[in-house]
Amino acid sequence: MAALEEEFTLSTGVLGAGPEGFLGVEQTDKADQFLVTDSGRTVVLYKVSDQKPLGSWSVKQGQTVTCPAVCNFQTGEYIVVHDHKVLRIWSNEDVNLDRVFKATLSAEVHRIHSVQRTEPLVLFRRGAVRGLEALLAEPQQNIEAVIPDEEVIRWSEFFMVFKQPVLIFITEKHGNYFAYVQLCKSHGLSKYTLLLGKEEKFIKQNFTARVDGKFISLVSLSSDGCAYETLIPLYSNDAENNQRLGRALMLKAVVSGGARNGTTITILDQDHVAVLGPPLPASKECLSIWNIKFQTLQTSKELPQGTSGQLWYHGEALFMLHGKCLTVIPYKCEVSSLAGALGKLKHTQESDSHSMPHFVNWVTCSGYEPESYSTEQSKTLRKKNIEINLQPEVPGAKQLLSIIKKGSEKHIEVELRKFLAKSTPDFHTVIGDIVAGLLERCKTEPSFYPRNCLVQLIQTRVLSYSLCPGLMEIALEHTDVQMLQLCLQQFPDIPESTTCACLKLFLSIGDDCLRDININMESVFDYSDTIQDEQKEMEEQTEIVQNGFSPEDSSCSKDSQQLNKKPEDEAKETVSFPVTSCPVAPKRAALLNAVLHSAYSETFLLPHLKDIPAKHITLFLQYLYFLYLKCSGNATMTLPGVSPPTLSQIMDWICLLLDANFTVILMIPEAKRLLLNLYKFVKSQISVYSELNKIEVSFRELQKLSQDKSSRGLYSIEVLELF
Repeated sequence: MAALEEEFTLSTGVLGAGPEGFLGVEQTDKADQFLVTDSGRTVVLYKVSDQKPLGSWSVKQGQTVTCPAVCNFQTGEYIVVHDHKVLRIWSNEDVNLDRVFKATLSAEVHRIHSVQRTEPLVLFRRGAVRGLEALLAEPQQNIEAVIPDEEVIRWSEFFMVFKQPVLIFITEKHGNYFAYVQLCKSHGLSKYTLLLGKEEKFIKQNFTARVDGKFISLVSLSSDGCAYETLIPLYSNDAENNQRLGRALMLKAVVSGGARNGTTITILDQDHVAVLGPPLPASKECLSIWNIKFQTLQTSKELPQGTSGQLWYHGEALFMLHGKCLTVIPYKCEVSSLAGALGKLKHTQESDSHSMPHFVNWVTCSGYEPESYSTEQSKTLRKKNIEINLQPEVPGAKQLLSIIKKGSEKHIEVELRKFLAKSTPDFHTVIGDIVAGLLERCKTEPSFYPRNCLVQLIQTRVLSYSLCPGLMEIALEHTDVQMLQLCLQQFPDIPESTTCACLKLFLSIGDDCLRDININMESVFDYSDTIQDEQKEMEEQTEIVQNGFSPEDSSCSKDSQQLNKKPEDEAKETVSFPVTSCPVAPKRAALLNAVLHSAYSETFLLPHLKDIPAKHITLFLQYLYFLYLKCSGNATMTLPGVSPPTLSQIMDWICLLLDANFTVILMIPEAKRLLLNLYKFVKSQISVYSELNKIEVSFRELQKLSQDKSSRGLYSIEVLELF
């Protein structure tokens, strides 16, 4: 069980939160006092129990505080950085920051981290880390660059692990995320690439972390509204400096997938997280606490005045900017059990005098008198009994691997489902061993094909092609197009040969076989209505105008007449491709869209495209041409649907197919009309771009004239002549 208590507001008369809120709220050496840094010039010390400030310090006008103020737990002094390079240290007795200790550093500071039982650490923008004492001894010392110039630090955190200070920071470069783990005593630095999944839209990542044994459990909140977990080793034994780490789904749909701002996640303990954000697209922002062990929402609180999307957690209090006020919300999280997660633990705890009906009283059976146990001990014993009774027996990794070798498909599926419901520190490694065990048995026993188990493992979003290279080969052997579609959507490293093998299967499989297969249809839009509308327009119009130009222009008509001069019997055999209808069934279209979304290298893909039969290449080109016409018909140049192919993907694949098979396609009578249509359409596009290039110079001159406003009054009439 978890509960949010009544909130209260701290005095904010001396604080000025900017558009992005405060820079930070940090604990001091006194449990009830916190440093609050605004986004301008001020640092305020608050005593939360009294709800009042104890002191306030500001830098001079024109200076700006650039990272949150922290407390040095070894000395009780406060530290802040302003203007990125100027470090200030002061105490409660100081009044003016301009007269306290000052050190100008040689590099820009990202953040100062401070925890108890160790000195503060200074993290620079280029990834270098220095202890405060070593930095103050030589402030102008040379600071090395650890991360490349284009990488930007997005988040960082500081832990004490077995008396070893550990700093982790996340960087971003062109939408790719990397994790750096710095062991401060041994000066060991490990870099990892975070595989955050294949997303069509930019993901605004929000991170939080905790230490879990020999791993750092990194939790990220994505713009799809789900929370994902990545296990990062504290000590890397791999010689490779840049290992790739996948992620697993932790909580689904904790906030609205459309929320771009105002979403935050924070780990409270090993079983609970706090989430700030709107639960539904049209709802107001809420603060909620989730049980990650049992996937249940424990409590929530609506925040009608809105927030800045920032959430700080210290002790048993949550800090946030609610409206224009810094708000404190105390909370309580009890020991996680299934009864508590379902809200039924309170009744059990209150019934102290009643015996539990389904449990043996081991206290009496062991010869102990009931009086020798206190009331609290009895409660604890009953809570443990409830938790043990309600939790199913979960197989270990070794036990599951032994079941895979000899068990039936149904038995393996049941045990695997239990295992996946349990989060273990070595989850990512064990998943790879499980897949390897299943694939090994598939090779030795041709009749063994645990399809449901493999689908479950793929849906964990931990696997990649390099981790289980035989998985897609077995799916191809069994013509399992549903699993192949799932792999194409989730594996980022599929070889081009395997991609072409999937494409060949998707084009050759019959519609009868696809009818009873469950295929993800998100990428396919409903074109039945548009077909009827276009057919009516074709009957009323004799000329189709696209982007302001007719494809049947004078230059194209000559080519059309020449190509259409053929014997009557040949004309009957020629298949004309109607642009108003899709040449493939919806399920086949969904499979082909998965191929369009897959990553590839043109150099390695072209040789494999030549092995696909000509009739299948023609069919694929007809489908791509159909999608191209649909894109061109929209003002946004996009297709409807959740994740449809983009215009660039469609054009790239048309070019690839023509480059690899142009000579063969040219010899097929059925493809001549298609090639002519492509030729006409491209020629009309060239005409559009040619006209746009002609007026580009005129637009530039107009822009220059519009920027020159020195001679204008309050009202003027201007005549601009274009030549």
